[in-house]
Amino acid sequence: MQLTGAEIIVECLKEQGVDTVFGYPGGAILNVYDALYEYKDEINHILTSHEQGASHAADGYARATGKVGVCLATSGPGATNLVTGIATAYMDSVPMVAITANVGRPLLGRDSFQEVDIAGIVMPITKHSYIVKDIEKLADTIRKAFYIAKSGRPGPVLVDVTKDVTAAKMEYSPRRPATVNRETSEIHKEDVETAVKMIKAAEKPFIFVGGGGVISGASKEITELAHRIQAPVCDSLMGKGAFSGEDELYTGMLGMHGTKTANLGVSKADLLIVLGARFSDRVTGNANTFAKNAKILQIDIDAAEINKNVMVDASIEGDIREVLRRLLEAIPEKQHPEWIAEIQEMKAKYPLRYDHSQLTGPYVIEKLYELTKGDAIISTDVGQHQMWTAQYYKFKEPRTLLTSGGLGTMGYGLGAAIGAKMGRPDKTVVNIAGDGCFRMNMNEIATAVRCGKPLVQIVLNNHVLGMVRQWQTLFYDHRYSHTILNDAVDFVKISEGMGAKAIRVTKMEEVEPALKEALAADGPVVLDCWIDQDLSVFPMVPAGANIDDVFDEEDMKKDEQSI
Repeated sequence: MQLTGAEIIVECLKEQGVDTVFGYPGGAILNVYDALYEYKDEINHILTSHEQGASHAADGYARATGKVGVCLATSGPGATNLVTGIATAYMDSVPMVAITANVGRPLLGRDSFQEVDIAGIVMPITKHSYIVKDIEKLADTIRKAFYIAKSGRPGPVLVDVTKDVTAAKMEYSPRRPATVNRETSEIHKEDVETAVKMIKAAEKPFIFVGGGGVISGASKEITELAHRIQAPVCDSLMGKGAFSGEDELYTGMLGMHGTKTANLGVSKADLLIVLGARFSDRVTGNANTFAKNAKILQIDIDAAEINKNVMVDASIEGDIREVLRRLLEAIPEKQHPEWIAEIQEMKAKYPLRYDHSQLTGPYVIEKLYELTKGDAIISTDVGQHQMWTAQYYKFKEPRTLLTSGGLGTMGYGLGAAIGAKMGRPDKTVVNIAGDGCFRMNMNEIATAVRCGKPLVQIVLNNHVLGMVRQWQTLFYDHRYSHTILNDAVDFVKISEGMGAKAIRVTKMEEVEPALKEALAADGPVVLDCWIDQDLSVFPMVPAGANIDDVFDEEDMKKDEQSI
């Protein structure tokens, strides 16, 4: 059948099973939006307040569902407004296809109105980027984009299409999407045998789960491995939920704001099994002394991650779930009672602590966990609230924490929450932000209201840029350069002005009633929770220090008393 390029784009989306897209129209992409008008009963388009919100929503949709997220934007500033969201997805291995439209071919390279080389701009932050200037190549390019986005280590792909291609016509024939098989060709038998020997020989094994554990869908296998060899488990921010935070073997997050038990335990282990983690500097601290007493076994689908940041003793390249299935066929049960007793003793000795005499972020998050029973999808922005969420909300399942780990994108969470709610409407969805982050993309409250679905936005409002201020307190002699937000911004009034219900919370006793009201509402609710500006996130490892140098407020008080 003869279709325009714009209609071919939409038909290709249907081929790939896309039911929801996020975007913002403009001149160059008008033909595509005109085609979407005809398909409105088959593809749900969510109009965001800003293109960056569309990219974060596509990202959140992908993380929450495991499917490819899709966002659309016009040329020039529309396309460049996607860049931060594309980079966020790239750093966290999120499958996403961004489709932009550019000026017509005769206008390319002439500094035309709203012309920009978006395919060139995003080249370092995508798995692949295309510009389509020939309608004959359009359908196959869209299909390749989806395959690349979800195969191997997932990530974003951009397809830029000139406006004349969206208007041209050609014969279109539908195809079934290419099947993405779990890559097994690189899983070498000798590597598996080496890993089995290391695990059998270990007396103090420790498992460290990264984002790859979530992406691969390996939760069942990770849990089985941990219990079969009786190994304590820690995770990275991106690995949350791949191993249940309620499991007795769970020790908490590893790294800069990880638990003392995780940091000290990894430092005492004789074998560290690393599942889909890239050894971020926020996890390892001083990479030269990381897991200093352990042999390290790294399992990752991306060969480039092996020996990149930390030199390991052995590795297996391949999909984590597939690798673990092969390992589990060869690993017998092994008990480590003394090691587990030592870990449990540390958990009892070094619990997470916060001030219970006043309203704090941890108190709000613990109460949220209690009321949702850990069954919500939680998105966050970046900063203190993000770390408190990772520490105090026990994630039981994968794809329930959506957060910008690699890029650290302020303003990410609300768009991601909208995407998650559209992808999994049956789940309670809550975004937790600081006031600095909320300011960046709070216009997406209008999008949430327009979508008409329940969604809870919690703002932990300390009227400062909390994480930066914490560093200024600890390492910059209390020089608070441009981190105090002492202005007249009223988040309750702003949220109400966009059509949402809003509640201000200033006391501990107000938290539970406000959360219950928000969770029971049939539309978006914003909770503006005022907390003290000098609250800090502990434990903490200073940047570049050894992870067993982890300290908390009790340690700081002891140090002050000894001086």
